[in-house]
Amino acid sequence: MICRFPPKVTLSLLSACLLTGTVAMPALSPAALAQSAPAEAASAVTPISALYDALNAAQKTGKTAQQRATMIAPAVDRAFDLEAILRRSVGVRYNSLSPSDRTRLLGSFRQFTIARYASSFKPEAQAVFTVVPQTRPNPTGGQIVDTTIGGTDGGDVTPIDYIMTNGPSGWRITDVLLNAHISQVAAQRADFGGALSQGGASGLADHLDSKTAHFLHD
Repeated sequence: MICRFPPKVTLSLLSACLLTGTVAMPALSPAALAQSAPAEAASAVTPISALYDALNAAQKTGKTAQQRATMIAPAVDRAFDLEAILRRSVGVRYNSLSPSDRTRLLGSFRQFTIARYASSFKPEAQAVFTVVPQTRPNPTGGQIVDTTIGGTDGGDVTPIDYIMTNGPSGWRITDVLLNAHISQVAAQRADFGGALSQGGASGLADHLDSKTAHFLHD
């Protein structure tokens, strides 16, 4: 598949994908560019293909953001290791949070993740998604699935790559790289840190809930 958006839609997508800041990932060595074994590649790519299928269906038939969120939610739950992403986005302070704070934060982060996709992929976006069937090793572990998102108007195509980690639930996303090097986790860490410093775990959850409400407001 392949994705391209009109310029304004592309900017909307990028702002939804990354909260703030640009943090570069280390460049890959030549050895790291080697393709993984076909079976492993297929397993790592499957959650991304399913996520993109859900986004494509939602943008075509979901008339409201809430309808799209309902359609997207199962694919997000399958594709993302949301707890691992949240833990890394919060940083070392995550270890000191109470179980109840972690539970509330995870729920807010899940809804926020779903809502920003629902907000980005509206019917007028006419997104086209491309997923490279071969993966490549991530220097710090796991595999990278290369994709692009763009639009049918022949505009710019944005590379969006997914770092996949294999765990008890199979291959799941643990970070997203915009333009192949800007880490979503690192950008979220900068944004989440301010909310945590000002209001603790409840403040961060409220911060995410506010963003969710904004995304779901048609």
